[in-house]
Amino acid sequence: MKLIECVPNFSEGRNPEIISAIRNAIAAVQGVTVLDSSSDYSHNRSVITFVVPIENAVDAAFAGVREAALHIDLRQHQGEHPRIGATDVVPFVPLEDATMEDCIELAKKLGERVGRELKIPVFLYERAASRPTRVNLADVRRGQFEGLRDELGTNPERDPDFGPGAIHESAGAIAIGARPFLVAYNVYLGPASNLPLAKTIAKQVRQSSGGFNSVKGLGLEVDGQAQVSMNLVDTDRTALHTVFDFISEKAKAEGVDVTWSEIIGLVPEKVLFEASKNYLKLKAFTPDQVLERQVAGAIRESETSANAASESTTPTEFLSAIASSDPVPGGGSVAAYAGALASALTRMVAGLTIGKKKYVAVESEMNEIAAAADSLAAQLSRLVERDADAYALVSSAYKLPKDSDAAVATRDEAIRNALLGAAEVPLETARLCVKVAELAVRVAENGNSNAVTDAGVAALLAEAGCKGAAYNVRINVASLSDRSAGAALQKEALALVAAVSSAAQLTSETVEAALNR
Repeated sequence: MKLIECVPNFSEGRNPEIISAIRNAIAAVQGVTVLDSSSDYSHNRSVITFVVPIENAVDAAFAGVREAALHIDLRQHQGEHPRIGATDVVPFVPLEDATMEDCIELAKKLGERVGRELKIPVFLYERAASRPTRVNLADVRRGQFEGLRDELGTNPERDPDFGPGAIHESAGAIAIGARPFLVAYNVYLGPASNLPLAKTIAKQVRQSSGGFNSVKGLGLEVDGQAQVSMNLVDTDRTALHTVFDFISEKAKAEGVDVTWSEIIGLVPEKVLFEASKNYLKLKAFTPDQVLERQVAGAIRESETSANAASESTTPTEFLSAIASSDPVPGGGSVAAYAGALASALTRMVAGLTIGKKKYVAVESEMNEIAAAADSLAAQLSRLVERDADAYALVSSAYKLPKDSDAAVATRDEAIRNALLGAAEVPLETARLCVKVAELAVRVAENGNSNAVTDAGVAALLAEAGCKGAAYNVRINVASLSDRSAGAALQKEALALVAAVSSAAQLTSETVEAALNR
């Protein structure tokens, strides 16, 4: 199977609801596995990393671009990071069995579709670039949204590769490309007063200014601190530790120490191993010396031997995980799991109806329900894990330092965003459970009468999942210092509970009528 990694960057890092909507749109496409979602308040930017079979890569990326265009208005956007669009950049990266040529073709297909269907100007960059002046993303983004808006239609050099010759009023433009794996890495140099130094060092680091091969860099002020923000687009050419050492030495020469650094999104383990080897002066070190690698390998072998046919957690394992003293998986995950079970039962009833002569009049409807139930089951299954991830973000936010007024403010903002994000996840579960309950009504009324009680169980599970998810929305909103920030989420949750109860009641009445005939 050819696998593709896609790492779209969206110009929104402050509104958890919008970020969640974009992520959900991507995750809903068949075959997608979302690996990471990182948001930065100061940059006002989110990076979503997902892998997908090559045949679904364009659909998944397009879903994210379309959702972003619905919710993000570049005319209102402010942030530290350069940007030209609501979806600023979409790079395709080849993984298993895929080639760079495959990714170039994907970039062109996505670009054509975005330009044609969404009327957003598209610029191909990196390996997919149509001209040498567009290989470097910084050149494509020159002038940002505002500058590009003025130049499109007047400067032929800025004509897009696909789409209209004028900027999209709110969604701007988009850069779509193909590239090797990129590491987004930031180094902090203390207070904002060191920003001139950060900008000087960034210029010395980036390749376009004569610095390191395959490195892009900017000096930015982020949360009152001076930051050297970098993209290392080929760590085989320039290693992570190489740029860190350079920045550290240049800063120290000016009497400034590196305060900390961060990696945004995912990073290949090879990059970290190479840094460890360099700083620890390790000789002949190999990744096989890492304990967790050996343990993971042993576990995989054991699981394969015990049950070669199964690739997922068994119900017994899931029950054991819930029953443990760990806080996750908890009620939110169980609510999502209940919704997924309801979807599966609904799909079963539809499947038992399709192909039966007695129900030929509703076959088209049942095919539609079966497809919808499959999609809902997949989305709810992913929410089982996402609920646990949301809890981890809240826990991490509460652990942030509070040793200064600035740190307290940063911590408070992080807690607020994490709690809102943690409320949004079960809210999405509740939304999906309502959809499942509505499908259960239809299969109870029109599906195979021999499976009407299965439809009833599906409706009850969907109702339980929705109500349980609503509890989680409300407890996270209640934890906010300013509950008004989550008032809309809580209001929607209560409305969803009313809707699911109504659907479950209709199904129950149908089941009772069938049983009492």
